[in-house]
Amino acid sequence: MSIKLYVGNLPWSFNNEKLMDTFKSYGSVVSAKVVMDRESGKSRGFGFVELENEQEANSAIKELNGSELNGRKLIVASARNS
Repeated sequence: MSIKLYVGNLPWSFNNEKLMDTFKSYGSVVSAKVVMDRESGKSRGFGFVELENEQEANSAIKELNGSELNGRKLIVASARNS
């Protein structure tokens, strides 16, 4: 069962491909989506990544949460179901 993660405080230049590249060293990325503003088409600074299993997700959270990327401190946590 795949695990979805919330990724906040992304660099404004990030797109889906860059987000996927950031997480692929932690496991099999099922999907990666940067949330974009509908009107401007620019990143809203957060997104979601799905990893194949809980072990990969926990590893990514441990290593990336609080880490700095392009001068911004990432927030990585389990996504809440809404």
